[in-house]
Amino acid sequence: MTIAQTARPLTQPREGNRIRVAILGATGYVGAELVRVLSRHPAVTIVALAARNRENLAIGDPYPHLASSELRIEAELPDTAGLDAVFIALPHGQAAGVVPQLIAAGTRVIDMGPDFRLGDPAAYPAWYAFDHPSPELLPGAVEDSPTTAVYGLPELHRDQLRSARLIASPGCYPTATLLALAPLARDGLIGELVVDAKSGVSGAGREAKLESLFGEINESVRAYGLGGHRHLPEMQQELRALGTDAGAVEGMLFVPHLMPMTRGLMATCHVRPTRPVSSDDLAALYRAAYLDEPFVEVAAEAPATKSVTGSNRARVFPSLDARSGRIVAIGVIDNLVKGAAGQAIQSFNLAVGLPETTGLEQLALYP
Repeated sequence: MTIAQTARPLTQPREGNRIRVAILGATGYVGAELVRVLSRHPAVTIVALAARNRENLAIGDPYPHLASSELRIEAELPDTAGLDAVFIALPHGQAAGVVPQLIAAGTRVIDMGPDFRLGDPAAYPAWYAFDHPSPELLPGAVEDSPTTAVYGLPELHRDQLRSARLIASPGCYPTATLLALAPLARDGLIGELVVDAKSGVSGAGREAKLESLFGEINESVRAYGLGGHRHLPEMQQELRALGTDAGAVEGMLFVPHLMPMTRGLMATCHVRPTRPVSSDDLAALYRAAYLDEPFVEVAAEAPATKSVTGSNRARVFPSLDARSGRIVAIGVIDNLVKGAAGQAIQSFNLAVGLPETTGLEQLALYP
């Protein structure tokens, strides 16, 4: 995926002071969700869509629910002149070659893939099978640099996201897991950790795969990534930053599962605490942590994935198993919204100086 080297007209004229954005990788599930949500954003105009092998199609062709949009898909992004921000929803390894050019042109970038999430360049060949071409853009690479990536989980990095030029939006599994665990991590309560997580099939992307076919996934549950899922180092990085004991981070076990549902994700986190804790202590800890968070709710009982469908909301629930003394912390999200497009827009809002809820309040919660 490339950026045009010569300028050509953008697809929509500027409207007042609206922010002009483009979406690269617009025809995957995440790209389409970006189109759906950004089309309703009161401060944004989508001026260009780009995707591989889909050029000259109207966005409503692959996605009939977006047929009201007049946007057409291009083979590449237009010249960066006139673009304020680019949202990137590409497979791993592809954004790394595009982002430096965008950053150099002064364009703000929100990357939904993993190419700028990890601060350690050595993690990329180990987990994603490529050598990172721009390690100077990775989180923490250059102190106080305005162009190094910021991990785009607002509940953990809100201050850093304000005015960020490069946002590395988290994966869906890390989002649910970290929101479920952050209060425990900050309080030094995580001794041993096992995360059992389950995702809807849209998390596997739109490209046809045998294991995602209806006949394979229907009425079945499958564990995968048992040798080490690619989202594991992302979670470990953020848990370390929250103060979790190094031994607990290194010994963390993460087991994801594919579920026979389209969207939704649940992370059930089993924690052996570092000290005795009561149910009342846990309730107070989580209430204090998320009291002022617009998109995180501490549920009164164990939440279902359906309770957040279509919304940018995460619901978390801590409980204490009195018999074993272990804590079970649950987090549920819609993997395509809070786990992808909605969260990216939340971070984008912070970066451009808008209230972080802008354009996201209208997203429906399941009744």
